[in-house]
Amino acid sequence: MKIAFITGVTGQDGAYLSEFLLKKGYQVHGMKRRSSLFNTDRIDHLYQDPHVDNRNFFLHYGDMTDSTNITRLIKEIQPDEIYNLAAMSHVAVSFETPEYTGNADGLGTLRILDAVRLLGLENKTRIYQASTSELYGKVQEVPQSETTPFYPRSPYAVAKMYAYWITVNYREAYGMYACNGILFNHESPLRGETFVTRKITRATSKIALGLQDKLYLGNLDAKRDWGHAKDYVRMMWMILQADKPEDWVIATGVTTTVREFVRLAFSEVGIEVEFKGKGVEEVAIIAAIDQEKYNKATGIAYQPSNNDQRKSSAVFRPSSNESRPASNVQRESSNEQPYIGKEVLAVDPKYFRPTEVDLLIGNPTKAKTKLGWECKYNLQDLVKDMMQSDLKLMKKDQYLKESGYTTLNYFE
Repeated sequence: MKIAFITGVTGQDGAYLSEFLLKKGYQVHGMKRRSSLFNTDRIDHLYQDPHVDNRNFFLHYGDMTDSTNITRLIKEIQPDEIYNLAAMSHVAVSFETPEYTGNADGLGTLRILDAVRLLGLENKTRIYQASTSELYGKVQEVPQSETTPFYPRSPYAVAKMYAYWITVNYREAYGMYACNGILFNHESPLRGETFVTRKITRATSKIALGLQDKLYLGNLDAKRDWGHAKDYVRMMWMILQADKPEDWVIATGVTTTVREFVRLAFSEVGIEVEFKGKGVEEVAIIAAIDQEKYNKATGIAYQPSNNDQRKSSAVFRPSSNESRPASNVQRESSNEQPYIGKEVLAVDPKYFRPTEVDLLIGNPTKAKTKLGWECKYNLQDLVKDMMQSDLKLMKKDQYLKESGYTTLNYFE
């Protein structure tokens, strides 16, 4: 039985990778940070009672800034494979916590590499370092590949560049099996709530259910290469099964604007949005509502409002003497439903980065030709998966609100 050690096990990638490796018969050890609140939501379905025998999933307290802790864990676990997924990974926040980001994301990688070396595990333990497309920043060529020069544009990206090169250096200096996976944006229903894709799907779900008035975003023109995290963790594993250690780009090869991602998300609930204005004055307004699609997605019978400002053949618009659908057919919301003409998105300048990254698109040719990796999810599949999950999640808030409880909206 192979033994894997995953840092960042409670994150999106850590959760999917743990599940993937357990299905392959691995014994999985994960490192999590101490918190006064439970922070294991993403892996609760994998949790195993520490009092039972024959467990294959173990959690350990640790931190990327604590070298003694990391060294002790690696010594005790004796892993065949290490997946370093832990990081302070929010680009905008890295501008506010640059020193911590450098310590955790940059030096944290060094701590793992040096622990493996000092413990004499160079010939036993293979290391995967989670790198990032943010390394390319102010892109020097389109699309970006393994040979594209880096031009990082944030403290996060700079820290990750150090992590990238120290991984290469230890591979070349000490003959270690250590690889970088340059992951382009990978999303899922488990994505952190303050990342842009998840902000969009959460807010769209709440707006559709009448729980939120508006979504606030920054640079709508930014283009990203979005894939599904499930596809990407499979490639992480494939990288460590290769005959020799190399660095790899993991991407879909398709780039899409944030604006288009918003369109796709609203489309999943039967809402067509129209964008007006430019720059910080740009807004999105509901142009049409597909009644049947809205009803199916939300479980709520759409009731046209007097606020509707524009006719649409897709919109159910009963006359004053038509009765509302019976409540035992579709549950009705006590909150205000979306209506044609409603402004559902605005640009907030505070969400712009000090140095923007305008275009990212990866070239996954090497991964496809040498390892046979292919994406199973396209962008439409990804958005559908995220929207279905967040609609289900936000209905919990709806039930609470309808029962008289207060629910909150977060804008980060």
